[in-house]
Amino acid sequence: MSDDTVMPHHRSHSHHDHSAKPANFNRAFAIGTALNLTFVVAELIFGFAANSLALIADALHNFSDVIGLMLAWGAAWLATRQPSAVLTYGYQRASILAALANAALLLVAVGAIAVESVQRFLEPEPVASGIVLWVAALGILINTATALMFMRGRERDINIRGAFLHMAADAAVSLGVVIAALLIAWTGWFWLDAAIGMAIALVIFVSSWGLARDGLNLALDAVPASIDRASVESCLQKLPGVSEVHDLHIWAMSTTETALTAHLVRPGAGLDDGLLTDIAHQLEHRFGIKHATLQVEAGDPAHPCRLAPADVV
Repeated sequence: MSDDTVMPHHRSHSHHDHSAKPANFNRAFAIGTALNLTFVVAELIFGFAANSLALIADALHNFSDVIGLMLAWGAAWLATRQPSAVLTYGYQRASILAALANAALLLVAVGAIAVESVQRFLEPEPVASGIVLWVAALGILINTATALMFMRGRERDINIRGAFLHMAADAAVSLGVVIAALLIAWTGWFWLDAAIGMAIALVIFVSSWGLARDGLNLALDAVPASIDRASVESCLQKLPGVSEVHDLHIWAMSTTETALTAHLVRPGAGLDDGLLTDIAHQLEHRFGIKHATLQVEAGDPAHPCRLAPADVV
């Protein structure tokens, strides 16, 4: 067997090119982290002053988002570090670990808020609705502004998408707190504070479940959701001289980089660097796969590839 390796450094200008994105979001991460950390402190102070579980729960939620933003920011920085003799892919998978850690933190926050909400619901306590109203209104502005900073990259990076979804959910939660404060002031039903706390927990759970699922799939080297494996295999199968494609693997090296390995059977064909360059360009342009490694085989029956069967990994 002859091994031809495609490790493309060519960067097309297609919509799949994300090579500059981590640097582009440094400012968004810095501003978002600073704004939300300041707001967390304010929410905790006024939450305890107003005796509002809704504000305290939202503060815990926002604090988990601050940690999530810092994890994603740190992972984006690590992904830019050069590989070494030991870490041959560098630190790119740190972004996947950050997404999983972020989801885990959010799920822990859900449990803590839910428990306190049940206790407050059974034993309602007076709430200073005026303070809650103005603090929550400020939260709508801060979280909406932060979400807008991450809107541009949400389709291409699970960490950016996680940041966007969390900030958007936070804005919606703050709106719910505002409504609760108005209703409490109007009706005097203090149990609404606990109900909103439980609603916040539900929102966090829903928004974090998808992030946890996608992060786990990436950690297990599943084919990224944005890539159709059958289409990639069909593309390789239609290449000149290729009679068979086997041992095809597609996985995420990070939340923005996708890798591929495959064996191409080309009977009677020799080495063809031009074809390999063309394959690398097609994989990147059509599917966003920037790191492809291809093994070219002659298909000699006397020396069959042991990895050819579909059930062999």
